[in-house]
Amino acid sequence: MKIIKRNGAEVCFDIEKVIGAVRKANDEVSEDNRLSEGQIMEIAHKVEALANDLNRAVGVEEIQDFVENQIMDQKAFAVARKYITYRYTRALIRKSNTTDAQILTLIECNNEEAKQENSNKNPTVNSVQRDYMAGEVSKDITRRILLPREIVEAHDEGIIHFHDADYFAQHMHNCDLVNLEDMLQNGTVISGTFIEKPHSFSTACNIATQIIAQVASNQYGGQSISLTHLAPFVDISRQKIRAEVREELADVGVMEDTINRIAEKRLREEIKKGIQTIQYQVVTLLTTNGQAPFVTVFMYLGEARSESERADLAMIIEETLNQRIQGVKNESGVWVTPAFPKLIYVLEEDNVREGTKYWYLTELAARCTAKRMVPDYISEKKMLEYKVDKNGEGHCYTCMGCRSFLTPFVDENGKPKYYGRFNQGVVTINLPDVALSSGGDMGEFWKIFDERLELCHRALMERHNRLKGTLSDAAPILWQYGALARLKKGEPIDKLLYGGYSTISLGYAGLYECVKYMTGKSHTDEEAKPFALSVMQHMNDKCKEWKTIHNIDFSLYGTPLESTTYKFAKALQRRFGIIPGVTDKNYITNSYHVHVTEQIDAFTKLKFESEFQRLSPGGAISYVEVPNMQDNIPAVLSVMQYIYDNIMYAELNTKSDYCQVCGYDGEIAIVEEDGKLLWECPYCHNRDQSKMNVARRTCGYIGTQYWNQGRTQEIKDRVLHL
Repeated sequence: MKIIKRNGAEVCFDIEKVIGAVRKANDEVSEDNRLSEGQIMEIAHKVEALANDLNRAVGVEEIQDFVENQIMDQKAFAVARKYITYRYTRALIRKSNTTDAQILTLIECNNEEAKQENSNKNPTVNSVQRDYMAGEVSKDITRRILLPREIVEAHDEGIIHFHDADYFAQHMHNCDLVNLEDMLQNGTVISGTFIEKPHSFSTACNIATQIIAQVASNQYGGQSISLTHLAPFVDISRQKIRAEVREELADVGVMEDTINRIAEKRLREEIKKGIQTIQYQVVTLLTTNGQAPFVTVFMYLGEARSESERADLAMIIEETLNQRIQGVKNESGVWVTPAFPKLIYVLEEDNVREGTKYWYLTELAARCTAKRMVPDYISEKKMLEYKVDKNGEGHCYTCMGCRSFLTPFVDENGKPKYYGRFNQGVVTINLPDVALSSGGDMGEFWKIFDERLELCHRALMERHNRLKGTLSDAAPILWQYGALARLKKGEPIDKLLYGGYSTISLGYAGLYECVKYMTGKSHTDEEAKPFALSVMQHMNDKCKEWKTIHNIDFSLYGTPLESTTYKFAKALQRRFGIIPGVTDKNYITNSYHVHVTEQIDAFTKLKFESEFQRLSPGGAISYVEVPNMQDNIPAVLSVMQYIYDNIMYAELNTKSDYCQVCGYDGEIAIVEEDGKLLWECPYCHNRDQSKMNVARRTCGYIGTQYWNQGRTQEIKDRVLHL
């Protein structure tokens, strides 16, 4: 059994430490109030059994809670008081310096929590360590100085989650849609150097990757770019190449058709090189937070402004998909699945059925998904139905990163605007905690729910107010040079925080567990579903209420919990114990999703979740878990067509692994040893994570650096839907 120390290091459970701590408290009281040696041993063994029953690594604070409770059970109240006083005294000492131990374990690479916090950050790398070190300082300042005590305590208890506290000390926002079109067409400035409008497609791609890196270094969330913004540069390169070919063959006297044919061949090569630049630069770039940029590439034919531009965009999309199918080489020279960039492909009338003009791209997208887990799919049909602006017009656009969607917006000229907008931040409510705190009483549930939502409201306003007054100079690439705005030097960004230009997100998690506790049934049950929908509607109503008060676009967001799914589960177990079907896992369910263990087919799942996705306008993504589909592309296409007709945004989860020791390229297994889940090659039994490539979808993005024990258990528990 493993224990997670306060500094994040993982050690084996030592019963002697429990015995020693109880003996010290025991020695502090009068003899007639003391425990017998037999009672001390009984306490220690019960603590060990309780920790073992959790079937995960247990925190030191949890062990100490167990000890306190067991001493009290023995009616040794004087001893309990001494033990509690000792804990309190030690806590005061720790508060005098809250960061040193954490930072030291980060540097020595033995901080188990940091290793598993982010599945796309490698904590052994210096740049990641520097980011984590800065993050520890930021969290310390945030906890002690910047946030009200009630919010810090609610976060610590797992009642809410105040996201990205490690970046809160700085005036940074969450995620955005980069206005790549403005930056490429009108020029931008990077590191004090003016970058003019590019004169070729390959140059445009190169500049795009520099912009991606700069944007990623000035925010903490995901970003999205559209390939449509690169499409105009295809024809610029075409005309340039034609002129070059014409000059080369001037003395030969060839026909114009021949010139065009040669030029188109060279153009294809340039498109290939340009897309290769984006793919390899994104994968190999390290931003200031020590990881590849969390970037999404949007592929939507409907954005093109002419048939010729649409044809050029189709060439770019085709090349993007072909290169992703190939993958990238790992250190052993084997083609593997990269985590980034995430790809989104829009299903529309011109590509969704056999015989339509761009059906060949959809077939290619299906092959890519079967092999590399992307692209994910947006239904133009459903999005136009859901995302309607005040003019009554529907719009189709990309999310910001993996799932955060902007609200429809019309600018002062009456035109829709999406690129250049952003999200201010997220605070998530733990829905199972609301249910458990109510004890199953419906009246009490709604009362506590409102109290917790008001706490989230106050926490979200802390996020908003932290950004308020930020000068454009804080991140020139964002606020001055076109990524998000063209503000003047020294100008505050405040006007972008109001009126719907940006959004701010109320996140939620664990709808399944909440409904299960309150009704005794899964939310897929027809009797429980109305309650589940009412919970979703209530959160939407609160967002609308807050928007009216503040003129800020609050929006309900299906939080992509990664490490927090484990944190929330541990908090629930600590406060309410093990409750079958509710707190008996080391994770809680993301957003509105059907529980990962529930037997349900892909089509029923997508149809069911579509109702909940519509009630999550600030962002959400549904998925279906599928086996290896590379030899069954028609089945992939049938799921994609179902997505088009039934749900706005969904993905197919498959596996894409490789063992560097033996060359096995099937699914790397998850096994349990000494209460800990480990990754193991089923062929050679290699367990060295540095010698295997594992890619799993966890939160919309693909993760490749492994996960904490809660998320790993969730991955292990997943059932197939197809």
